[in-house]
Amino acid sequence: MTPLSSSPEARVGGARELIGTAPPVDRFRDLMAAWPTGVAVVTGTDGARPLGCTVTALTSVSVDPPLLLVSLATGSRTLAAVQRNGRFGVCVLSAAQHHLARAFAAGEPTARFDGVPFRWNLGVPLLQGTATGAVCVVGRTVTVADHVLVLGRPMWLAGDPGIDPVIWYRREAHALAGIRADAATPGGF
Repeated sequence: MTPLSSSPEARVGGARELIGTAPPVDRFRDLMAAWPTGVAVVTGTDGARPLGCTVTALTSVSVDPPLLLVSLATGSRTLAAVQRNGRFGVCVLSAAQHHLARAFAAGEPTARFDGVPFRWNLGVPLLQGTATGAVCVVGRTVTVADHVLVLGRPMWLAGDPGIDPVIWYRREAHALAGIRADAATPGGF
């Protein structure tokens, strides 16, 4: 058992750490890189031109009514398009699309769709071959630091349960492997 202390220092992994001070940005990024998550591309449109960016900050907010949340950088062209048009797409990348995670995170934003198969649905571009996807209407936006949280109400959903998503962990793409629900130990979790 670790002894409790009122000191502003604590031992973490054998190192002394100050408690209550903000960590350097690179250490915070390392912390978040250790959180395994799915990868999605959020899409929007600038006129007839599709736009999109990679996100790992995607979560459900409510089931009744159905609401989800994505976090987009304040200077993002995709965010500007989403706010202007009032709707956006969410494309959860399949393991086979792991290369698109980096392609939609970097590079020229207007060229990210070059050579990438997509279709239009309700005025929003959706990548083809994804594990699942949705078209959402913007319900509300909240600016927090250098990002905007966008609450969306899905108005169209589709998915293929036979397609595994890509998992992002420690700045690399991984495929699901190992334990499956049908192979769980008797009694389940």
